[in-house]
Amino acid sequence: MRNILLTISYDGTGFSGWQRQEGRRTVQAELERALAIIHKADTPLAGSGRTDAGVHAAGQTATFLSPVKNMPPEKYIPALNSHLPRDIRVMKSLEVSPDIHARFSATFRTYRYFIHCGGTAFAHLQRYVWSVHRYPRVAALNRMASFLRGEIDCSTFSAAGDQSKSKCRYLEKAVFYTEGNTLVFEITANAFLWKMVRSLTGTLLHLEQKDFDWRYFGDILASGDRALAGPTAPPQGLFLWSVSYEGKRAGPRLQKFAALSPEITPFPAGVETAAGSIKQTELS
Repeated sequence: MRNILLTISYDGTGFSGWQRQEGRRTVQAELERALAIIHKADTPLAGSGRTDAGVHAAGQTATFLSPVKNMPPEKYIPALNSHLPRDIRVMKSLEVSPDIHARFSATFRTYRYFIHCGGTAFAHLQRYVWSVHRYPRVAALNRMASFLRGEIDCSTFSAAGDQSKSKCRYLEKAVFYTEGNTLVFEITANAFLWKMVRSLTGTLLHLEQKDFDWRYFGDILASGDRALAGPTAPPQGLFLWSVSYEGKRAGPRLQKFAALSPEITPFPAGVETAAGSIKQTELS
């Protein structure tokens, strides 16, 4: 059996999330249905993580075991896409060593949340942004986001029902920047709690709008009290952007996988944080 690692994009609007659920349309179920057609047998698929209903992906990853010996891994791209609905596309496919698992081998995951600022967003963007009809202050948001670094107990931003044994996560990066009228919140961590990114986004926007002192966000984070967090941002602005496997022992084949995730465009020079402007090289 060969271990195949896929990079997948999807429009989450019409799905009840990533994970297979009885009687519901999910991304995992659609992919497993397509694999069953190709392999003529049930083929379990493991994703790098779950996304909720309405959340999208530009670079979700998943692994499965292929019983087909003579099929080049890149041929799974057109083969799967021919059996998938238009709101799911397989972007990359690579054979990796047997010990690689999409979820347990991942080192970091990056999400981007897109917020349309000011007037009304175009109709074709409505499914992919949160419209706030104002212009949040990027510097104020980044002062608060500067608390999101290192090993942190994220209980404050854990949704009710989250079954994670530990609420501690290692946050590598959290920053706001603008692209035209769109405000982007990009956050990278080893893993995330259920609805954590949406809770963080909603809370940060709420505190900025109400003009709270930026240090109050640090108090909320340290409290571990979910009741102190602000509203949860809606799902449509959130994208699972990329998944990293750097640092895992997978041999040279895994090293090639770095090119599979969508390229993260460098942040504009001069992104403002609590510590002042960050050089572009510090964000790459």
